Amino acid sequence: MAKYNTLTRHGSVIALVATSVLATPAQARTDVSPYLEVGQIATADLKNGGDVLTYSTVAAGVDASISGPRAEVQANYRYERRFAWQKDVADETVHTGILRARLDVAPELLSIEAGALATRVRTDIRGEAAPLLVGNVSNTSQLYSVYAGPSLATSIGALDVAAAYRVGYTKVETNDGLILPVGQPELDQFDDSVSHFATASVGMQPGTLPFGWSVSGAYEREDARQLDQRFEGKNVRGDVTFPITRTVALVGGVGYEDVQISQRPVLLDPTGEPVVDGNGRFVTDAAAGRQLAYEFDGLYWDAGVLWQPSSRTSLEARAGRRYGSMTYFGTFSWQATQNSGLQLAVYDEFQTFGQQLSDNLSRLPTSFTVPRNALANNLNGCVFGGAGSGGCLNDALGAINTSAYRSRGLALLWSTTRGRFNAGLGGGYTQRKFVAPTQAGVFSTNGVKDEMWYAQGNVGYALSPRTDFTGDVYVTLFDPGIVGAGNVTSVGGTGALTHRFTRKLDANATLGLYSTRVEGVTSDLVASAFAGLRYSF
Repeated sequence: MAKYNTLTRHGSVIALVATSVLATPAQARTDVSPYLEVGQIATADLKNGGDVLTYSTVAAGVDASISGPRAEVQANYRYERRFAWQKDVADETVHTGILRARLDVAPELLSIEAGALATRVRTDIRGEAAPLLVGNVSNTSQLYSVYAGPSLATSIGALDVAAAYRVGYTKVETNDGLILPVGQPELDQFDDSVSHFATASVGMQPGTLPFGWSVSGAYEREDARQLDQRFEGKNVRGDVTFPITRTVALVGGVGYEDVQISQRPVLLDPTGEPVVDGNGRFVTDAAAGRQLAYEFDGLYWDAGVLWQPSSRTSLEARAGRRYGSMTYFGTFSWQATQNSGLQLAVYDEFQTFGQQLSDNLSRLPTSFTVPRNALANNLNGCVFGGAGSGGCLNDALGAINTSAYRSRGLALLWSTTRGRFNAGLGGGYTQRKFVAPTQAGVFSTNGVKDEMWYAQGNVGYALSPRTDFTGDVYVTLFDPGIVGAGNVTSVGGTGALTHRFTRKLDANATLGLYSTRVEGVTSDLVASAFAGLRYSF
């Protein structure tokens, strides 16, 4: 029977995979490439009057990757300034970047991981999902998020001992100008938060005993500036693994947890209306006591099956009872070839915006592909790595929300690389059911369920040693779940050619077509083109 590792979050077993996959020694490689880029963007509204907008762009960035026996780092960052030719259209500044790093301080014992993200995101799930940051853009916010922490894994005799800690920070800079349907309530806007997650476990693999076992505990806390919101969760649980055959095992666990979510009320003016600051956020009534949004204190359990027919394939599925109702979750991974693989995850857990974003970043690989899309430089979809690795950020970044929520859904990701060709496909479904206190005169999201379906495909092909083609398509459907707010559909695709004149100078030409429809409010169809030069140092 293979050796099993159990990874827990919020006390739920979310991944149970074999560690017997063979690894090859890494060879040291360092590639750091700063660059400057200038270009021209033109967009045409094909549905609402045919307005044409023109921008000049100046960008500076760096693409860096480090790969060695004890360190893996990839960082891509871009600062871009877009200058509008029309006097009634605002200029735009965009920060876009993603980083993942892992350092083995003591191989097979202690490591440190970190991640960071900068991108534009959708502010309100009821508004337009603008794919292009051109024109007088509304319903977008600039987001920054970072996390870091150590992890320890060792063996003491037959015992496996593990511990990990992670601290994360998320900041959102809001952009006003959102036009809501008539009668829609004002929602609060996220500011920033600091989150902590710590876990430790001790256990034994099947062999010494006819079954495997583990005991684990976790503590999690997030403090958000907005309304002094606080998420605090503590749990302890025990798990057992009973091998049935060489490839099949029964798994199960039971635990105790205490989860509490609270905040302070909104400050009201003399007429009973919420007081809003200059950034559109509700002002906190600091003199008032804390309001309880959600509390769970008690036992929970889950059980399921683990199937691992080979070192390249693993399936784990569980069902149980938690948060007062049934819960279902699991994972499937299949590495079809050395350069092609598939991942599937089903999840069910309580989350906040900052926590979920840190979780998603921590699951990304330390080597990935960042498509060169000069039209829509946003990192709010799927990130593809090699051999099926990667992850999708859609469930957290589909729309920002200040309230905590129970997040349920599934995510699928496939990627492949073969010679001059690479491709990736990601998609999924997510539902968020919000928990929040009620307050007279203030709209509460308590009980609201929003939903999102999404799919994204990327492809790249080297037409020649100096010329590359990249393309991507996406479709997203949002259901805000608020009475009177219609569905939002966003569809788009781009194609780009990059030609390298020299090792340092290249040119890029990109075409794109995008459509966004807010049910009962607006519908857009926009074509866009980009042409530019990049000089790498």
